[in-house]
Amino acid sequence: MTAPTPPRDTRDSLIEYPSLFPIKVMGAKVDGFVHAVTHIARQFDPAFDASRVELRESKGGNYLGVTITVTATSREQLDELYRTLTTHPMVKVVL
Repeated sequence: MTAPTPPRDTRDSLIEYPSLFPIKVMGAKVDGFVHAVTHIARQFDPAFDASRVELRESKGGNYLGVTITVTATSREQLDELYRTLTTHPMVKVVL
């Protein structure tokens, strides 16, 4: 008799870990916004390279898009990073 096959995790990811993973964070263009985003990125990726941050102003100049690239090591890490970013008071949208 063969051993039963363990149930397959329905949350299997298409992402191979570890991998570089870009995240776009948008918020008002105010002092401290970029620092807040990069500070959070470092909490989840100690090797985070702030020199790779990309900035893009909105057409009217009121908002700023910040693209960070983190080394994703697990689904749980990414989920918690997204949760932390979206709950920050300076952040409007995370993609």
